[in-house]
Amino acid sequence: MTETADVVRLLTDALPHATSTDPADLAASRVDQSGWVADGTPLAVVHATGIDDVQATLRIASQTGTPVVTRGAGTGLAGGGCGSAGTIVLSVAGMNRILEIRPEDELAVVQPGVVNGDLNDALAEYGLWFTPDPASRAISSVGGNIATNAGGLLCAKYGVTREAVLGLKVVLADGRLLETGHRTVKGVTGYDLTALLTGSEGTLGVIVEATVRARSRPAGAVSTLGAVFPDAAAAAHASARVTAAGLRPAVMEIIDEKALAAIAAHLGSSGLDGLPLDGGAYLLLQTDGPAAADEAGQAADVLRAAGSDPQVSADDASADRLLAIRRSVHPALAAQGQVLIEDVSVPRSRMAEMFRVIDDISARTGIPIPTVAHAGDGNLHPNFVIPVDPDAPVDASFVPDEVWEAAGELFRAALELGGTLTGEHGVGVLKRRWLADELGETGYDLQRQLKAVFDPQGILNPGTMFPPEAVRPA
Repeated sequence: MTETADVVRLLTDALPHATSTDPADLAASRVDQSGWVADGTPLAVVHATGIDDVQATLRIASQTGTPVVTRGAGTGLAGGGCGSAGTIVLSVAGMNRILEIRPEDELAVVQPGVVNGDLNDALAEYGLWFTPDPASRAISSVGGNIATNAGGLLCAKYGVTREAVLGLKVVLADGRLLETGHRTVKGVTGYDLTALLTGSEGTLGVIVEATVRARSRPAGAVSTLGAVFPDAAAAAHASARVTAAGLRPAVMEIIDEKALAAIAAHLGSSGLDGLPLDGGAYLLLQTDGPAAADEAGQAADVLRAAGSDPQVSADDASADRLLAIRRSVHPALAAQGQVLIEDVSVPRSRMAEMFRVIDDISARTGIPIPTVAHAGDGNLHPNFVIPVDPDAPVDASFVPDEVWEAAGELFRAALELGGTLTGEHGVGVLKRRWLADELGETGYDLQRQLKAVFDPQGILNPGTMFPPEAVRPA
């Protein structure tokens, strides 16, 4: 191992324009949107502006055995992009150019730091869009979306990020450049490394360029409808009936009673004026495309049969307000304290059971767990709101043990229902202790071996997915 000062000197000599040891820069790199703060202080932050910067950084890291944490916009929710003691933080946020848009091929080529919303603004000029739609689309980067295989409100109909990635350029741990995938609609040559790298959370390589699918925007207006149910389990039953009827809304979201109350408190009466959000759980649907109005009508019939009185609107302004309320969940909860946003998925037919499990855990532990869900794909987001002193420094221990115990019970319940630990946020640091429970011994060991093939020294995003001691050099 090379001395710390030597690593910093090597970086500064090779990348004088990009290397920072400013204390404020180092501190900012230790935290993400989950609230997690990594232990210790990184050695340096490298603000890469091109592939050459990334390759130079990884060559130095490989030669000196220094861990590297790749960081984009810092909007992660699992602690996977936080610089810890003794690491080089490699920021690709400055690699933010849209390199190419080809409407005739329905694709775009982008650098990893391009913000999701900015890409969609550029694609809109051609009648196209990048369909992965995380709630953080206005601030999250495409590289981060790919690294975590992000989902969002629209993925039940349009797929998660993996379905939108055609090819990647990735810098490996030793600085070599790997190109995967293709620009064609079809392509089955060799192993699908593009799919493997999508969702790998920076543990196999650093994404430096992506060729992504750009779909044609659906024609016609959208139709939006909302329905109030006594509780979230009833709303989940109704959403399952919508799916069973052969309907595929672009958006189908559930806001449970606790989350709805928090939104009401945060927005005030003016924010909810004219909207039927004064109690119970809320099921929000939006249909799109030429048959939007007809599909919304069919969905309304299903919801009436499920015991609700849905309101249907084809007015864009009211539709935007309803979606804005769904997107306001996190700000509403964050106003009450530090929020641990969790992420489990279960089969759609078992969502109602999962909501009941969450209610049971909350009642037994006395811990409020406001929950929202992407009902179209069975992805639930239970939230733990932890009161904190706003004047006290936030550190990695902000989540009390009793909250982690409740979360662990919740995770195990999701697995027992045939679900998964994470539908879109990733494993990161925060969920690695439960990874083996889902993968099983054989799957866990095989994934560790894959990590060693791509990263023989174990220097890429150490601690993400696997505890450091579980990653052994090849």
